Amino acid sequence: MNTINASEHIAQVKQLIAEQVKPCVTAIDLQGDYPKAFLHSLGAIGGFAGTVAPAYGGNGLGFGHCIAVMEETAKVCLSSGFLIWCQTACLRYLQLSDNDTVKQELLADLASGRLLGGTGLSNTFKANAGIERSSIKARRVAGGYIISGNLPWVSNLGAGHFFVTGCPLENDGRLVFFVVECTQDNFRLTEGAHFTALEGTGTFACQFRDCFISDKRVLAHAEESVAYLARIKSGMILGQMGMGLGLISSCIDLIEAVSSVQSSINQYLDDQADDLQQVLTVAHQETYRLAAILDTAPDTPILPDVLKVRLAGGELSLRAAHAAMLHQGAKGYLIHSAAQRKLREAYFIAIVTPAIKHLRRELACLAQQSHCGVVH
Repeated sequence: MNTINASEHIAQVKQLIAEQVKPCVTAIDLQGDYPKAFLHSLGAIGGFAGTVAPAYGGNGLGFGHCIAVMEETAKVCLSSGFLIWCQTACLRYLQLSDNDTVKQELLADLASGRLLGGTGLSNTFKANAGIERSSIKARRVAGGYIISGNLPWVSNLGAGHFFVTGCPLENDGRLVFFVVECTQDNFRLTEGAHFTALEGTGTFACQFRDCFISDKRVLAHAEESVAYLARIKSGMILGQMGMGLGLISSCIDLIEAVSSVQSSINQYLDDQADDLQQVLTVAHQETYRLAAILDTAPDTPILPDVLKVRLAGGELSLRAAHAAMLHQGAKGYLIHSAAQRKLREAYFIAIVTPAIKHLRRELACLAQQSHCGVVH
């Protein structure tokens, strides 16, 4: 029986955020500092463990609790919230695999934050939807696969970190999903581009040069990949709502912070705090409703509902950040102000895979009952 109180645990998470994230937000945002110590500390108190079964080191609090941890963090720092999504997405990919060997090897250490991990499925998802070409490919060999190619941007990486990715099997086309260790042979991390926001996220380009992946670290072989992708896809997308919900809530706080002194002029702006709070409440309720369903049955066919709420999260993030900037005025335009940072962060939520345009495309395909690469 679960003995961890969810509310008390969130209070503990908030305290950790106040101590280890809030003082470092500017350094993370403007200097690209990677909050590694916070991630280890958060893992140590169970901040990642909700999505993992107790048999593998989980705490039984559920997927929704992981989203709540992300939401609280994203209120203060979206970069740190995004890293929580990377870690919990990686955990969930392993948890939902049928490969017990890799679960026994990695899940407990990832759930506790002793190991850190990322998700490299952006290209996989977009290639599967016909939006772009696959950047890496797999060739079957005795005992595993040889992987070749380059992934441009994968986050929460570093020496000793792990991540999950997937690619088509050569001369087959079906996908293979697997775990990569960043220090393994014939694999290399390289510094990539610099971004407008989310610099402190351990984001690297990944080079595979005939890199061998053992069957022991394969999450789904080609014949298993359709069912596996159906299990992980909705949760991967829904989990990102923790970032959106947290950012939107913090933008409402910025609007309310200047309401007492600027209400006479700010009343002429299109969006007020109450307007945004009303739509945020709806998105919040729907997110946690869907998370509860996925906790019970990860392969429940709720993808259309997940796509809709994730689209709403992206659109509302832009709307709320834009409103916060206008309400704050010149004060929000200063380099260290939260308002201008929230605006840059909101664009990340709108363009990270699946981006707003990707979400709208998938919803249109579903409405037309067309496959279009969409996994139903």
